[in-house]
This record gives sequence, C-alpha cells and structure tokens, in this order.
Amino acid sequence: MKIKSLEYNKMVQHALRDVVRLALETTVEQGLPGEHHFFITFYTQKPGVIIPGFLLEKYPEEMTIILQHQFWDLKVNDHDFMVTLSFDNQIAEMTIPFSSLKAFIDPSVKFGLQFDTEDTLNPEKDNPIFSKEGGSVPNSPDQLNQENSFDGESRSAIDENVTERDTAEVVSLETFRKK
Repeated sequence: MKIKSLEYNKMVQHALRDVVRLALETTVEQGLPGEHHFFITFYTQKPGVIIPGFLLEKYPEEMTIILQHQFWDLKVNDHDFMVTLSFDNQIAEMTIPFSSLKAFIDPSVKFGLQFDTEDTLNPEKDNPIFSKEGGSVPNSPDQLNQENSFDGESRSAIDENVTERDTAEVVSLETFRKK
C-alpha cells in the first residue's frame, strides 16, 4: 500500500524516545556520570508495561520512577527497558516500553522531554512513522503546545520531585519548528 502522508509528529516522537533509549544504554555501559539521574513518567496501562500488582494498585494510570542511587539489572532493547527498583522495601522488577513514556527528566542538567499522550509508537506495526491513512496537522501553535504540555496531575508529580523545575528545559515539538 502506498503512503499518503509523512507523519512528522510520529517521527519526532520516535526520535525523542531514542534519546531516552540512548541515555539508558549509556547508563548500562558506564553507569550514571556525575550528578545525572532520571525521572521517568510512564502510563501503567499501556501494552507491554509489566509492574507488580501492588504498584499497579497504587498507580493505576501513570507512575514516575527515579533512576539514581538504588536501581539494579537495567537492561535496554529497541522497544523497552527493564529495571529493578525498591518501593517501601519491596523489590519490583519492571518492564517499561518506550511507547508508554510520558516524560523523561534529568534535573542535573535541566533537561526534559515530554511525549504525546496518544500511542504514537506501536512496535507491532512494520513502519510506525508513516501513515497509510494521512495525518492531521495542528491548526495553530497554541494547539500544538496544548498537545505537548503536561496535565496538572503529571506536572504536580514532577514538581514534587524536581527542585530545579523552574529552570528545567522541557523540549517539545515546537522547539524543532522554524520560527
């Protein structure tokens, strides 16, 4: 079937998720350099997410994990990463697909990424960045900013954990557009 439209938004989301994958791969190979640490927010109900039941009960929609001092067995592949963390003295082995990510923040360097809330990547499909049906384009920069902004609940969760929040740079799709 011939492609009717290039879906640039999906391409950018794919590339931004690769930034997270590369940061995690570097961490596997070399550890976390200096003061680097990661806040990773993901949707707990997305396909492929594997977390213990006690965490799913506590975080039925989304969850933020911190990779800093105490994490073990970090493994990264093309579609997801696995990590073991401790929550209230309970060990939790987790599998988190990159397609389930909502946000990635490294407060040590004031860097952050946020992702579209729709399921923009489906590793089951042969070609996740091209549309066979055609895509929609935001009508205005305001619409684009609304689509790429944190909701109140996510912002509050991040605000509680990131003290440098006022100066952290969150990269959105608008950053890549010509002014």
